Amino acid sequence: MRKEFLLSRQSAIINFTAKYCDTREKLLDSQAFKTVLTSYMEIIKSKDNAVYNYFIKRSDNDLDNMVDNLIVVFKLLLVLQVEDISKIDSKYALYFDKKEYFVELIEGIYSFWRKLERYSVVSNRRQGEGLQNVGFIEANNNFSNMILGVYRRIEETVIGYQHRVYRQLPAGANAGLIVNEVKWPCPHEYSFLERVPFIETIILEPPFIIYPKKNKREGIAKEVFTSPLSEASVNEHHWFCYPAKVGNLLAYIYFHKDFMCHGVTLCNLFELAKEDEYRNKKPDIIYVYGMKDFNNEKTTCFYKDKENSIILGYANYHEDIDYFGYMKTMILTLHNVYMMEQGNLPVHGAMVNVVTKTGKESNIVIVGDSGAGKSESIEALRALSENYVKDMKIIFDDMGVLKLNSKNQVVASGTEIGAFIRMDDLEQGYAYQSMDRSIFMNPDRENSRVVLPITSYNDIVKEYPVDYIFYANNYEDEDEIKFFKNSKEALKVFKEAKRLAKGTTSEKGMVTSYFANPFGPIQRKGRCDMLLNKYFSILFERGVKVGEVKTCLGITGMEKEGPKKLAVKLFEIIK
Repeated sequence: MRKEFLLSRQSAIINFTAKYCDTREKLLDSQAFKTVLTSYMEIIKSKDNAVYNYFIKRSDNDLDNMVDNLIVVFKLLLVLQVEDISKIDSKYALYFDKKEYFVELIEGIYSFWRKLERYSVVSNRRQGEGLQNVGFIEANNNFSNMILGVYRRIEETVIGYQHRVYRQLPAGANAGLIVNEVKWPCPHEYSFLERVPFIETIILEPPFIIYPKKNKREGIAKEVFTSPLSEASVNEHHWFCYPAKVGNLLAYIYFHKDFMCHGVTLCNLFELAKEDEYRNKKPDIIYVYGMKDFNNEKTTCFYKDKENSIILGYANYHEDIDYFGYMKTMILTLHNVYMMEQGNLPVHGAMVNVVTKTGKESNIVIVGDSGAGKSESIEALRALSENYVKDMKIIFDDMGVLKLNSKNQVVASGTEIGAFIRMDDLEQGYAYQSMDRSIFMNPDRENSRVVLPITSYNDIVKEYPVDYIFYANNYEDEDEIKFFKNSKEALKVFKEAKRLAKGTTSEKGMVTSYFANPFGPIQRKGRCDMLLNKYFSILFERGVKVGEVKTCLGITGMEKEGPKKLAVKLFEIIK
């Protein structure tokens, strides 16, 4: 990133490497402050706002002149009283004819700034006029306190007294990124990505609340057979790379700055790789998210790059991809395609490791597509665990993979360290109990989501023998847990994957999805059929319990009670 400051799509990116404002005067003199002030004035101008009309009339009806004059007045208010400023220049005295308008202006600018998604960025490999030897966390805290100080000082000077209640709201960056330049064995086809900086560290100021344009996902990623990057190019100053560990695979996730909120949210879902894990390393997966092309339609696709042994994902720059589901599901699709080529079976589901008070250990997998109730059932198990078990560990919340170990035993491991959960289906208040770690998406809208870390990377990559595997039926209100007699009977239910759509995608009513997994298996159905037959035969041969559970998540009024009842029955079975 070259510029000091970027403001677009309701987000602000502050480049601390290019310029770090360590005094109030530098802040008000900065291009960043002028940009924010001008943007706010243009917004209230479009609304024919009384405050705007008041100030523009006192600035010769010239917006630039008004902005410049206000910046001078703000600087003077840091050191002088209103009466003294009026004596310096009579034109400034006109701004204080109605102090209530000046106070409304100050509050408006501050509120406008705080409603933006705010990111600070510093390069770990470059020295500039900005942040150099100051600790980044300390710099973010100082920056936030300085903005609060400027806001309070100016307003209190205008009103003539100090506030009696102070709210220490985070006024600086919601998230800070330390980035560096990384060398890796980049094939020629990807050379335009070579100079994009890698994210080394992320500092969050929770609760982090974002408002993407969309709140549900539509369709599935299609496989293409020519590279979508054949004529691509990027401005590396507008892009970032999140090096992720997806299960045991290495993924380079490139995203455009206008979708920064989704790139930052990755830190709550996928483990951020350490520098020695990606420097001079070729990834298994590359995902390019937000590439500007000549296609007016939303495009989400993936491509198997045989020559470089890379699975490539692509989403073009389009308002319709402005939803975290398009980030998460493509990454999982790429992972799953890679896994199937290795002879492993990806499962769309959740898994928990339970140790009862008697010492018995059980590993339970619940399979189901979006809205089937797998995550909600695991959460219900967690909520009840104190009464029933000695220890409980979530291995994966949405996507895992079945493998065969050296003893021909079916084992499972996960892909994500976090969960992407519908807030409506959580126990009331649970998401807010975890506010110190959570990223909220459109909390006031239908299908609002929260992304929060739930387990450690070491736990998800460990391979656990499968003891129980269930299909999550969300549309029948029955209490019993059904066990299948053979693999043919089980595969009929698991492959059909019938469920009542919950509004998490564009689907409606009773729907089916092949093996409850539109992220890889449906695109490679022939390969997945082979793996399903193989794995389910082994599951029954080895005595693993295979069945169907009723989550009731699709039944009105049972969204919370259904998973609770199921959790109790599961605990009774494993005891």
